[in-house]
Amino acid sequence: MPIISIRDLVVEYDGRRILDGVNLDIERGETLVLLGGSGCGKSTLLRQILALEHPKSGSVSVKGIDITRCSKAQLKSVRHSIGVAFQSAALFNSLSVEDNVALTMREHTRLTPSIIDLVVWMKLAVVGLAEFGKLHPQELSGGMKKRAAVARALALEPEILVLDEPSAGLDPVVAAELDDLILLLKGAFQMTVIVVTHEMPSAFRIADRIAMLHNGRFTAIGTKDEIKASENPHVRHFLDRIPEGMAETSSVAAHFEKYLQTPEASL
Repeated sequence: MPIISIRDLVVEYDGRRILDGVNLDIERGETLVLLGGSGCGKSTLLRQILALEHPKSGSVSVKGIDITRCSKAQLKSVRHSIGVAFQSAALFNSLSVEDNVALTMREHTRLTPSIIDLVVWMKLAVVGLAEFGKLHPQELSGGMKKRAAVARALALEPEILVLDEPSAGLDPVVAAELDDLILLLKGAFQMTVIVVTHEMPSAFRIADRIAMLHNGRFTAIGTKDEIKASENPHVRHFLDRIPEGMAETSSVAAHFEKYLQTPEASL
């Protein structure tokens, strides 16, 4: 059974359809990368998986529980099994790094302070920040903030890890280090990882499968090799960095160039 199963999901905002009947299964232990242009519905889909919003129709099942219709107790249990690292890291600047990581454990577990301190150190060690727990977020580099956000996402030992644009704003070397971390976490903890990214090198390095969204629908879902070989025009435009309106733009440019060669253009 897939750990996440999405069926006929429709989401609308003010009458505008953002997700148009999408279907997707995410298998336990795989890394699925969501690709697509801005406004295609990636973040909306993440919010549905996290049960932060309610769909117009369709269903999202996580670990066999339909989170669009379940009880509050079931939803709480599902949410505890999902760790999220947001695009902006979303760390609390008033708290130290270690207090950011400890926050969910203090709120949602009965662990003693000494055990929480030990677990926090372990999570920070996993992401390479064991020596930086006393610092505050504003004292960290961009890459370190992203790692701290991942450490916080790991605090409750989640089965599912959701990473929203983990490489956004990072230089290529730091982004590659974050890719290494994602691969390490998957191998060490056998987690299901969902990653939203625009970084093509990262996507094709970390993904087991890639799902591409366009205008609220999946245009392709497959392995890295299957996506690379796809002849779907939307997929090709995205992978080859060709604007969707290139044909129209070329036509307009040709007409303009032709006009410049007329006597009227020289007046």
